[in-house]
Amino acid sequence: MSEHRLKTMQELGRMSVDRFKESEKFPLCVILDNVRSMHNIGSCFRTCDAFRVEKLFLCGITAVPPHREIEKAALGATLSVDWEYCGEASQVVERLKAEGYEVYAVEQVHGSIPLQDFRPGAGRKIAFVFGNEVEGVAQEVVDACQGALEIPQFGTKHSLNISVSAGIVLWQAVGAYLEPGRL
Repeated sequence: MSEHRLKTMQELGRMSVDRFKESEKFPLCVILDNVRSMHNIGSCFRTCDAFRVEKLFLCGITAVPPHREIEKAALGATLSVDWEYCGEASQVVERLKAEGYEVYAVEQVHGSIPLQDFRPGAGRKIAFVFGNEVEGVAQEVVDACQGALEIPQFGTKHSLNISVSAGIVLWQAVGAYLEPGRL
């Protein structure tokens, strides 16, 4: 038998939706600002589930569950992840700041923090804003945030898919909360 055999579902130890809802979450929120692709929305639900995010906010034209196209990528994560719709992302940003969150746009802007240099400290509550696939995070939303994070890129394209960006950013953020060697 190979030392690298696939793990069974039992070995993976996945929790039930009920247990997930009751479990402690990382102090992270995700805000989707005018995301038009339901595949991206569903993928973000699934990523928020994977990283046990507190809440996902769907804003502007971002579609909401239940929807078949969202579910194709979410694979049931719309049932486990706490989510809310709000018409304006800037309102969510202001609300979360009032609740003690640091809010960062994930965007290419002057003065952004390279993601590898972002070091959230213990006990900090953080929210990340991801924007429209073409226009990015609206300038008024960027202005409302405490800062911006940028994922360094080295190819010919100037952006990553939102669902890919969410995975990268949440992995980096969750890693800062985990004890060394716990992964």
